[in-house]
Amino acid sequence: MATPRPFSRYEFMIAWRYLRARRAEGGVSTMTWISLIGIALGVMALIATLAVRSGFRAEFVDTILGANAHTTVYMPPSQIENALTEETYVIAGTIADYQAAAGAIEDLPGVLRVDPVVKGQVMATAHGRSNVAEVLGLTLDDLQGIPRIADPATGFGDIEAFEAGIAIGSGIARELGVGIGDRVQLISPEGAQTPFGTTPRVSAYEVVYIFTAGRYDIDRTRIYMPLPDAQSYFNREGAVDELQVYVADPERVDALTPALVQAVPGSLVWTWRDASGSFLSALDIEDDVMFIILSVLVLIASMNITSGLIMLVKNKGRDIGILRTMGLTEGAVLRVFFLCGAFTGIIGTIAGVVLGVALALNVDPIMAGINWISGGDAWDPAVRGIYELPADLRAVDIAKAVGLSLTLSFLVTIFPARRAARMNPVEALRYE
Repeated sequence: MATPRPFSRYEFMIAWRYLRARRAEGGVSTMTWISLIGIALGVMALIATLAVRSGFRAEFVDTILGANAHTTVYMPPSQIENALTEETYVIAGTIADYQAAAGAIEDLPGVLRVDPVVKGQVMATAHGRSNVAEVLGLTLDDLQGIPRIADPATGFGDIEAFEAGIAIGSGIARELGVGIGDRVQLISPEGAQTPFGTTPRVSAYEVVYIFTAGRYDIDRTRIYMPLPDAQSYFNREGAVDELQVYVADPERVDALTPALVQAVPGSLVWTWRDASGSFLSALDIEDDVMFIILSVLVLIASMNITSGLIMLVKNKGRDIGILRTMGLTEGAVLRVFFLCGAFTGIIGTIAGVVLGVALALNVDPIMAGINWISGGDAWDPAVRGIYELPADLRAVDIAKAVGLSLTLSFLVTIFPARRAARMNPVEALRYE
């Protein structure tokens, strides 16, 4: 007589009958239900957490690349001496022949465009209110090439009128209480150079465009000014502070650094990874820690399968003895009780995937409700940097959660299943 193949139909049938049996008949215990619910909740939390972490990272990187240059080329600072006072000053380096330098960079493979930019710090005032701001001077075409700034869905006013005024972030506009057509006074501590020192420079500009970049720190501090006005305001006639470079593949921008330095001799390069690398590294470490913590929770829930199966083996001792005397091998008994635990893990994992996907797809309205109940303290854009909690549900994250849950569920069933397989049928039926 041929030996039945492993995991035959009858093994599934016996295991399923044991799971369906009432507790009075020696069936599934309360511990098994607890383990099933625990696995479902653990997988749900793991999937939702991975989706939120992926969404947060993607949104953070998108706001960086959508409102900032991928890499910046600038000159190191230099020293000058005032002949009258015999004092030495350190001034920021500037790029005088910036058009030729920009052309040399644009000829490099992988470079999309180069924006000459003048930068400076000012105090913005209007209606008796004030706020520290960062001014970036650039041309209208360059401003329209910044996706997060020139987005018509989030911007107000006429960006085409940029050369007749300034564009400010929605955060500055809110704090200063200004709108389109209002004038904002900009005060720079580094104005004209005189024999008696540096005098502050004060100028007023009309607000023609208000943007929302999606980053709290950008919307609250950034002002864009036409390049000629910025050159005049910050004493940069015929020069710029830096060249902002946009590339085709921002993830590999570091590979372009040697070519940029060679194109502009004596220059320094600062990439978006240099500016935000520490925060992104912290996110990666936090992702790993969160995965480990939630994996432990799934493991704890899976360990309840062991308790439930031990109780099931004890209750089914008589059945095991009868099955062994009928010719069931140790391997068949092991597979029967392994399937009992596996069914629990599979059902719990499926339920966890459904709940986790549903939670991830609705995390934004759920978070909005929590934020409303808590009075706005649950999500503070000033701390997080972005205005909402996004979720990026990726197949690889779901696969990681499912693989972890099933692996742990299968592993913890081995011990009680082996215990059932090694049970002596004579001892099991002695007192029956």
